[in-house]
Amino acid sequence: MKHEHLQRKIFQPEEADRLSRMIHYHRFHDRRIAFTNGCFDILHAGHVDYLARAADAANILIVGLNTDDSVRRLKGSGRPVNDQDARAKILAALSFVDAVVLFKEDTPAQLINNILPDLLIKGDDWQVDDIVGADVVHKNKGEVVTLPLLRGYSTSNLIKKIKETL
Repeated sequence: MKHEHLQRKIFQPEEADRLSRMIHYHRFHDRRIAFTNGCFDILHAGHVDYLARAADAANILIVGLNTDDSVRRLKGSGRPVNDQDARAKILAALSFVDAVVLFKEDTPAQLINNILPDLLIKGDDWQVDDIVGADVVHKNKGEVVTLPLLRGYSTSNLIKKIKETL
């Protein structure tokens, strides 16, 4: 039963109808929907802290997750370390993440346009004007916010540290 619940939290790119039904359900119940996205290649304390605080800002947290091909285009041929199924399952296992939605594009622009979140959240390493989808969210009377990141945590630094110890 718990495995089924975990799987239901994960949406493949071709499951737009199922995602739409979930969003309509939560909107019908007046729940505030937050959206964030990333590669989340090797989940670390910085990711968990950021996602927990993003979840605190709304009733529902939807996490957009780059597919493997998208990550390779953005980060290079050595990435991702964990494949998209593993990354999605790990994110879905977090109790405060309500949905994980994989997307094939380099940016989540289309996904944000489909979801129209009440709150678009990124880390404070982004300027609000540079956040993909900010214009759409603002146009639909939503908010775009940045959250402080835990310093000293990054997947790239973690990979570097692992390589140095080998």
